[in-house]
Amino acid sequence: MVDTATNRVALVTGGSGGIGRVVSERLARDGMAVAVHYAGNEAGADEVVGGIASAGGRAMTVGGDVADERAMAEAFDAVEQGFGGVDVVVHTAGRMVLGPLTDFDLDDLDGMIRTNIRGTFVVDQLAARRVREGGAIVNFSSSVVKLAMPTYAPYAATKGAVDAVGLILARELRGRDITVNAVAPGPTATPLFLDGKDEETIGHLSKMAPLERLGTPDDVAEAVAFLAGPARWVNGQVVYANGGIV
Repeated sequence: MVDTATNRVALVTGGSGGIGRVVSERLARDGMAVAVHYAGNEAGADEVVGGIASAGGRAMTVGGDVADERAMAEAFDAVEQGFGGVDVVVHTAGRMVLGPLTDFDLDDLDGMIRTNIRGTFVVDQLAARRVREGGAIVNFSSSVVKLAMPTYAPYAATKGAVDAVGLILARELRGRDITVNAVAPGPTATPLFLDGKDEETIGHLSKMAPLERLGTPDDVAEAVAFLAGPARWVNGQVVYANGGIV
């Protein structure tokens, strides 16, 4: 079995920015070699890799549209060639467009379906074929699936599908010693989340959790690191990293 703390290789989709960047950096600090995936932000991925390397870690970049099975197969190939295999896949890449269901643009819905559902299916399918014994697959869901907040219906629908894909895959991988879980963040202070929100809205969201603050990317990365490393008896679960919002 591959060691659960060191000598492991992780592929982090969407690792060029936001939560994916912090997850990449955290797994590198935990001793993993990290492949930082990007779709359009190659410069951001290079910056993450440079930071990991400067801190003494091992990292490389890989690119590709997560919904394109050929592009992502090439990304997995590159990781295997560069680091010898894949032990952990963290699928943070996703797309979020908000709006009321009654007049939501169906082109935006199709785009989210492609990235969030097909992308998860493609990445998980490749991970199921490639991740080594003792490995872990961590998808990204969202707390809005159960919070039922207005304007989030299209996005939450795609994340509900992410839950279904991962929970069923965990059972289909019986006998492989590979865990499959999802992290479901709540309101998290990333530039993307904060963009366009006024102070009143941010203040309201920060009070939703009993801890009375927004989450941080480090909070979410902590949950990912647990599932990607020591949490060998946590399997087929959605972990709500949201400070206690119910």
